[in-house]
Amino acid sequence: MDVLPDEQETLIQETAREFFAAESTPALVRATETNPSRYSAQLWQRIAELGWLGISLPETYGGQGLPLAYAGLLLEEAGRYIAPVPLHGTLVVAQVLARHGSDAQRALLRRVIDGDLILSYAVQDPLGAWSYDSPGLTGRRDGGYVVLNGSCSFVDGFRASGMCLVLYRMEEGGVAAALVDTGAPGVSAVDYVTTAKDSQARVNFSDLRVPLCDVVDESVRAEALARDLFDIATALMCSQLVGATRRDMEFAVAYAAQREAFGQPIGAFQSIQHLCADMLIAVDGAQLLTREALWRLDQGIPASVEVSQAKAFASDKCVFVARSAQQIHGGIGFMMECDLQLWYRRIVAWSLRCGTVREHRQRVAAALLDQPGKVRLGMPLEIG
Repeated sequence: MDVLPDEQETLIQETAREFFAAESTPALVRATETNPSRYSAQLWQRIAELGWLGISLPETYGGQGLPLAYAGLLLEEAGRYIAPVPLHGTLVVAQVLARHGSDAQRALLRRVIDGDLILSYAVQDPLGAWSYDSPGLTGRRDGGYVVLNGSCSFVDGFRASGMCLVLYRMEEGGVAAALVDTGAPGVSAVDYVTTAKDSQARVNFSDLRVPLCDVVDESVRAEALARDLFDIATALMCSQLVGATRRDMEFAVAYAAQREAFGQPIGAFQSIQHLCADMLIAVDGAQLLTREALWRLDQGIPASVEVSQAKAFASDKCVFVARSAQQIHGGIGFMMECDLQLWYRRIVAWSLRCGTVREHRQRVAAALLDQPGKVRLGMPLEIG
């Protein structure tokens, strides 16, 4: 495995970086924080026109058929410029539908690639647990429908999305999944006020009737869908987090090189130099672990442990980098007029999404300690 990008990956990443640098400016990010939809529809359409929404989707549906690692590179650059678009949720659900959806659900991918359909996913219970072991929804069969009741918390981009992939537990037991219309009768949402000032909501389902054609309830297939949903969502969130954190670190290093104290740049002081070195090591480590996890997902190799290693490390170390950048800037870094706080707020918020440090450490610990026989990393992890 070579986690360093090859020539084609580098070209795509540099192209994405140039695009987001020009289009996702701090001014646009600030404007969307007061926009009711919390995203830029114009930027979303520009991304769709470039074909990037289908970068890792099958060519059969109009995608480019590139490995999942390319979607990771795209999200790194979107995160680097904190692009105010529902890119993460849409790419995650599109990947899951491409792998596990019905023919009708896969047909929706053309609309996704064209930018006409935004997707979201609802998997966390009302208390916010990141586990498909106990989803916040229950379902029961009623003729040709499944009736859903319950609530899901921390649903990203729900207001902008047209369809939402939900996990629920059937009354007779077992996890199932369904793709639901966000505007259907029986669906309501309450917006959260987030640190990142983006779109998250608690979504309530009251006797929502979902046709069986939109349901995945066969146990083995539903379990595989849930596992892929959690692993892909987590790995791509790590990519987004790493991109934002590297940019935040670069702000701090540049500031240390030009801010003077006692007649010299503060970057000349050993304590600042050591702090910057630790920041770089943290970002590089998170990036390498994330790319390894994406590579394993691409290869169809069990990756749950590696995904959790990446997220536990990234959530911990990326917050350290963001706090260190604020420390290097001093009081100015906390002023709303300073762009640095835009990155700080998102890094801190994203570090809690798709599972906390504690939840992912629990998954790694379970693989090490709770499985019979010898410790063997890289084997399937049979927990939620």
